[in-house]
Amino acid sequence: MDTSARWSTAAHLAEGYRSGTFSPVSVTEELLSAIEADNPAVNAYCLVDADAAIRDARASAERHAAGVALGPLDGVPVSIKDLFLTKGWPTLRGSELIHADDDEWAVDAPAVARLREAGAVLLGKVTTPEFGWKGVTDSPRCGVTRNPWDTERTPGGSSGGSAAAVAAGLGPLSVGTDGGGSIRIPASFCGIVGLKPTFGRVPLYPASPFGTLAHAGPMTRTVADCATMLDVLSGFDPRDWWAMPTPTTSSAELLSRAPHHLDGVRIAYSPDLGYGSNDPVVQQNTEAALEIMRGLGASVTQIELGWEDPAWAYHILWFSGADVVVKAQGPGATEKIDHGLAAALTRHADFSATDYLDATALRMALGVEMGQLHLDFDVLITPSTPRVAFEAGVDVPAGSASPDWTSWTPYSYPFNLTGQPAITIPSGFDRSGATALPTGLQIVGARHADDTVLRVAAAYERVAPFTTREGIR
Repeated sequence: MDTSARWSTAAHLAEGYRSGTFSPVSVTEELLSAIEADNPAVNAYCLVDADAAIRDARASAERHAAGVALGPLDGVPVSIKDLFLTKGWPTLRGSELIHADDDEWAVDAPAVARLREAGAVLLGKVTTPEFGWKGVTDSPRCGVTRNPWDTERTPGGSSGGSAAAVAAGLGPLSVGTDGGGSIRIPASFCGIVGLKPTFGRVPLYPASPFGTLAHAGPMTRTVADCATMLDVLSGFDPRDWWAMPTPTTSSAELLSRAPHHLDGVRIAYSPDLGYGSNDPVVQQNTEAALEIMRGLGASVTQIELGWEDPAWAYHILWFSGADVVVKAQGPGATEKIDHGLAAALTRHADFSATDYLDATALRMALGVEMGQLHLDFDVLITPSTPRVAFEAGVDVPAGSASPDWTSWTPYSYPFNLTGQPAITIPSGFDRSGATALPTGLQIVGARHADDTVLRVAAAYERVAPFTTREGIR
């Protein structure tokens, strides 16, 4: 077997299964061994079911041998964020308040069901902060998850287990959630690809307590794998009253036919959305990426949005949902949860119905403004985060002016307010410290223009290929 299986893309594995270079069973066994050896250093997995994974892999191998593979993810290993219901496995959401014997765990969330239907090999579940509440990944139940590029650093969150697993070579794909940046923040910090699709593109069940802020989407090593996984995850599910109709076209197929240039693509560039501030290396890497896109034929126009930080509106919507989650755990729950979450709920309390409506009005106004912007520009580009990964085990970096996690990731949550597709791709590294740390580029599209976002990301990737982290420091 090709010894690069652990670091292969899903597309490479699928081709290997067709040609006989790879076997779903041997790949799964290799990844299970890698998880056993390296997961203790990063703490990405909170549940591994080796027996179930091998059963899935053997069933896939039989389908491939018979020439009846279910599609491009048949036999490809994947991890599941521990916010998704998964049949046969407990969904504990990083909380000591939820117990494995509280439920029969007999239902798959839509994303998990689609992955099973596609023949993917489910390796296990990966970590999240308690209830997915913040932009880093540590929890009372699972402890601190760490960044494979530097295990003293955070992988980000809340899909930090997903990002760490993919970046550490512990599975090529993971499915995460994003209610304020929870796919894009850790993907940026860990140097992988993460897509928050248009709201409703990937159905959710049960409904998120964070309402229409919450998205689900793919986390991968390449844009092509991201498009393939999006095809699998997308589609109508009657349990999600916001679910969009099943797409009639394939994002992966459209991407494979897309030109390698960006002639005619109109890019708006905002370095700060009007209120952010970037570390110099993030700014430098963002501008270097834009120069590459200019070289591919895109027109790039720096714009001044002049926004005031919409965090106040986001906090009303987000922490109203968090309050509902905690209260549902019964009397005394606040004393037993993540201390940072308890403190945040104290800071962000007593919202009125008028406050909620004011916050909703702001998000509608932002949606109108972005709709107008996309009449003139195909995509908006910003840094994914204004800095690289910071110390693991804390909610905010040292010297932060605010205890709120939103204070250090100003470019992610606005596009949860608007429901637009937004992808992060690696833009380079900060090499100033003892270890190289990834930086990320965010590409935002008009609602329902997920394929445009993927096309721009893929064109950049072709001439500036991403680097995997082969091993753990």
